[in-house]
Amino acid sequence: MDRDERKLTKPLEVIGRYKYALLVALLGAGLLLWPGHAAPASPEQGASPPAGAMTLRDTEEAMEAILERISGVGRADVMLTLQSGSELVLAEDTTLRYRGDVQSPDDYERSSDTVTDSGGVVVTQEKYPQYRGALVVCDGGGVDAVRLQVIEAVSALTGLGADRIAVVKWQGADSGQK
Repeated sequence: MDRDERKLTKPLEVIGRYKYALLVALLGAGLLLWPGHAAPASPEQGASPPAGAMTLRDTEEAMEAILERISGVGRADVMLTLQSGSELVLAEDTTLRYRGDVQSPDDYERSSDTVTDSGGVVVTQEKYPQYRGALVVCDGGGVDAVRLQVIEAVSALTGLGADRIAVVKWQGADSGQK
């Protein structure tokens, strides 16, 4: 019986030891198999967000829904401004050819090709947007405790400091709201 238990726990120990590597590998395989994974639009077609990416408006709406669940907030409207948008870094295969001595070449040629696989281009990194500021208009914006909770929530979601988040009271909201 002890030997049977050891057979079962050994694979669990291996999984436990390499859980992060396995998670990254599974996540990568899932992204490669994700339907709708296509090459990004060429510049003349106009840039479109990658499949599965949230637009700025989607992010604002999701934040509104979350903030409205905080006690005392009531209705919420969120506006985010961006310092920089999201960006995909594509894998490139770069070739450098020298003519003459490597230390001081007479001439060199450099060429780069975007790496593709059966699902489209290979993305090596996704850079998320950097936010410049946030404005939250809510029913409870006139109550200090609510304002603090909203600032902390928006800061946690965007990475913004409290000095870049404004929380104000919704026009016509009850002044006694808590």
